[in-house]
Amino acid sequence: MTMSPSNPSDAVDAVPATRRRMLLGATAATAALLGVGVALWRQPTTDAVPVAPPVEGFWSLQWDTPQGGVLSMQSFQGRPLLINFWATWCAPCVEELPLINDFYRQNKASGWQVLGLAIDKLAPVQAFLKKMPLDFPVGMAGLTGAELGYGLGNLAGGLPFSVALGANGAVLQRKMGRLKADDLANLLRLK
Repeated sequence: MTMSPSNPSDAVDAVPATRRRMLLGATAATAALLGVGVALWRQPTTDAVPVAPPVEGFWSLQWDTPQGGVLSMQSFQGRPLLINFWATWCAPCVEELPLINDFYRQNKASGWQVLGLAIDKLAPVQAFLKKMPLDFPVGMAGLTGAELGYGLGNLAGGLPFSVALGANGAVLQRKMGRLKADDLANLLRLK
């Protein structure tokens, strides 16, 4: 027969000290990792990092389009490119798309390109694009897109995630989270 302690402080004393220290250490380590993660998530990279290509085989990648075509990364080479990783189920992604579309319309004549890589399934993307057509090309990236995002600096795997490349393939800026007008205005200065 097991008896439970009548005094609550006796229950604490019943947990071995080594186990309490391990639990406190694990809690402290988790809090520290969360702090580092939040700090990295909030800090956009604005320094140009010379990387050409950004990821092994990057310029040879191809994506199916929602319309049934094929989109080649090679077609974007040699001009500044904003790549936006998004999904229809991601509210901040959907909120930033009109701003990105406006950026594309206003700056395509000066050489800027935009590519939306949908980390999503085909049917929801097709339905979304019927409601909100985009002027820039969209590729169906799926899980391969998530891996590419990781290779381009999205270590948290969150969405939305954007990467701007200069004409030479250098990473100009990375942004985890929703783009704002200031972020896009900054790109024009970095080009």
